[in-house]
Amino acid sequence: MYGKLYSACLYGIDGMMIEVEVDLSSGIPQTNIVGLPDSAVREAVERVRAAVKNCGFTFPLQRVTINLAPADLRKEGAAFDLAIALALLTASGQIALPPEEKLLIIGELSLDGTLRPVPGVLSMVDRARREGFNSVLLPRENAAEALFLKGIRVYGLRHLNELFPEGKEGEAGPEDAKKAPLRSTSLGHLEVGPLPSTADALYEAPENYSDVLGQRHIKRALTIAAAGFHNIVLIGPPGTGKTMLIRRLPSILPPLSPEEALEVTKVYSAAGKLSDTEQGLITRRPFRSPHHTISAGGLIGGGSIPKPGEVSLAHHGVLFLDELPEFSRNVLEVLRQPLEERQVTISRSRASFTFPAHFLLAGSLNPCPCGYLGAESPLPRCTCTPWRVAQYRERISGPLLDRIDMHIEVPQPNGWLEDQQPLSSEAMRKQVLKAKQLQMDRYKNCEISRNSELSGSLLRRFAPLAPEAGKLLQSSFEALGLSMRAYDRIIKLARTIADLEGQQAIQAEHIAEAIQYRQLDRRPLDVRG
Repeated sequence: MYGKLYSACLYGIDGMMIEVEVDLSSGIPQTNIVGLPDSAVREAVERVRAAVKNCGFTFPLQRVTINLAPADLRKEGAAFDLAIALALLTASGQIALPPEEKLLIIGELSLDGTLRPVPGVLSMVDRARREGFNSVLLPRENAAEALFLKGIRVYGLRHLNELFPEGKEGEAGPEDAKKAPLRSTSLGHLEVGPLPSTADALYEAPENYSDVLGQRHIKRALTIAAAGFHNIVLIGPPGTGKTMLIRRLPSILPPLSPEEALEVTKVYSAAGKLSDTEQGLITRRPFRSPHHTISAGGLIGGGSIPKPGEVSLAHHGVLFLDELPEFSRNVLEVLRQPLEERQVTISRSRASFTFPAHFLLAGSLNPCPCGYLGAESPLPRCTCTPWRVAQYRERISGPLLDRIDMHIEVPQPNGWLEDQQPLSSEAMRKQVLKAKQLQMDRYKNCEISRNSELSGSLLRRFAPLAPEAGKLLQSSFEALGLSMRAYDRIIKLARTIADLEGQQAIQAEHIAEAIQYRQLDRRPLDVRG
């Protein structure tokens, strides 16, 4: 006797279809799972055995072989439990599933037959839909993810016995599975209707830039960073508001597009980080702020079967690294690939996995270990030696700093008590949305969507310099000894500044302002105590 059903697993953040084959044959009763299963998959036998028995079915007393194909792909997790149980019951003649349904089956079984949610459902269902499946059977708690994909019916299940509402527990008769009464289902009573519409609460967060008095120069820089998705680092002594300013950055970012929302939700689904209350697609731009003790694997992803790291969880959002020099240098250096390529590739002996990682890097750092280098009275005087300052700075390499578009010194606020009308997030966001629309119109026939993504011929095509702007940039390049990467990033910054001003050509004043935001190119910070 033979049965075959379809399930799925994750490959990176993408779904992969898996055939679940069950063969029953004569011999000493035993059950084997083949097809490169991990320990969680091998343990499915005991979960399925108990669930089948406790739901009134009979586990076949035969030689049972379960194959998960393709056999050369490593399988992990408990998402195959439900498919294994139903394939086994189908092969033993105890149930009948509707033949008209091309059905994907996902779910973890408890010992009493209750279904538990599994991670990665959105990617799995999306892959099944693209391969012609018309329905999916999964735990009810995962239904919200699947319902945002059009063109596939979603059947939500809380307990295995819900499949057969006309059946009664314990009606399975003899121990011989072939003589057990047949139970069939139409699945219609399980179908989940559309989710109620949910309002985008992106801009309802209590944190607003109106809470920050003064620092208008820094708010201007953050507006530019948000408009063009430029990486930024703030440098200054404690108490100047660096962390507070960056934590409010999501409040001025443009809303996620439907395509971006789907990508972000896939990442969080694959990582198992969708909250229990999340209704389908994530609508807020991510903001990730890992602790400085994080490992390189935690930052970019890893594991025997790699999972997304913080750079992928920040996809289309903000990755905030507070106190950059406190992170170990080897952890910071792994950022170089995702900052340049906007994705992360992790290689293992059997395969390579690629995760999206297009994020806005925002960082903060003190000018020295004690934090008060260059600070003016009434702040304390710096007590660090030049050697300690140099050692502190060496944790951030030149190539990494070169990939950060904006590095800005944050001074001690002056005149903030007189700032009766502080610049608000609403006012800043209006400027950002205006510049974003210009970029969407400009790049509608290109593979890029933001000024920060410009390079090569596209940079020369879409960022024309007025004659005076070109002369100013050339003289600055020679005087400051800029790298070619810094040269290009100044042009990208100037392109965004021009968009905020509504101008097509980049003028000299735009170049001048962009150079101001490359303060670590202009001169090293004073290292005198």
